[in-house]
Amino acid sequence: MDKIRKLQSVAQFNAERGQSVLHPLVSVLDQSQSTSVQTGRWLSELYIVFLKQARCAPLVYGRQQYDYDEGTMLFIAPGQVFGLEESEDERVQPTGWALAFHPDLIRGTALGQHIKDYSFFGYDVNEALHLSERERALVLEGFRKIGDELNHPIDKHSKRLIVSNIELLLNYCIRFYDRQFITRDHVHKDALARFEALLDAYFQTDKPQTIGLPTVGYCAEQLHLSANYFGDLIKKETGLSAQDYIQAKVIELAKERVFDLSKSISEIAYEMGFKYPQHFTRHFKQRVGQSPNQYRSLNNEYRSLN
Repeated sequence: MDKIRKLQSVAQFNAERGQSVLHPLVSVLDQSQSTSVQTGRWLSELYIVFLKQARCAPLVYGRQQYDYDEGTMLFIAPGQVFGLEESEDERVQPTGWALAFHPDLIRGTALGQHIKDYSFFGYDVNEALHLSERERALVLEGFRKIGDELNHPIDKHSKRLIVSNIELLLNYCIRFYDRQFITRDHVHKDALARFEALLDAYFQTDKPQTIGLPTVGYCAEQLHLSANYFGDLIKKETGLSAQDYIQAKVIELAKERVFDLSKSISEIAYEMGFKYPQHFTRHFKQRVGQSPNQYRSLNNEYRSLN
């Protein structure tokens, strides 16, 4: 592929597609009205939401490729790489709809303060949002409302109304992702089982001593999921954050090892992947309500009585 180019403005985004600019910080495009787009990759400085309404050229997102099916959405945040896979044709015709907005548009707004809560902006391409007919109609209505406001002469109300409509669209997408979690329940339960197996296997090796405690990023990578999607999946299935789930698993395993009187608490701490024994002791006490030594002593007393 050619070198990565920077996508720095809404004007540039529109110019690539041969469409005029109605607002310097935000644009909604019906891609059927766009000219062909050059293949290659861009490093985006914009938030971009794509809705595909027909199968089209493979889209490159990060280091992966995703063939759009009809009615799927993809969310790109500033700092992410995307583009169209290069082929014999240097230009391809985009389809569907696109919403692009600069971070400056939402700066100082409620949306700007919690934009990171929309974790689907960090999902990998194999976790695109798949829409039903009804959901697609709602998304299209959201695009049209933003477009209608862009076609209205800019006044003191414009920014608030545009941002509110973007926020409404993103909130619908949260609902649709929640539905996707439910309808793909069997897939997620399989991922949870693989997560459990991954943690069990991890602590049966020397990885805790060599690379430390397992992180959310490590587990997500091993399961071929993005960290954000993985975190949302675990939260939906267990009610715990992925980090809390890992920590709970660590303590459950540690409880068993604390019973091994041939090893000191410090040795167990190092075996579990803690860099410092005092961190293990503090973490154990927070979770169990007793220090490792207290837990060991009380349980030994109980066993001796029985």
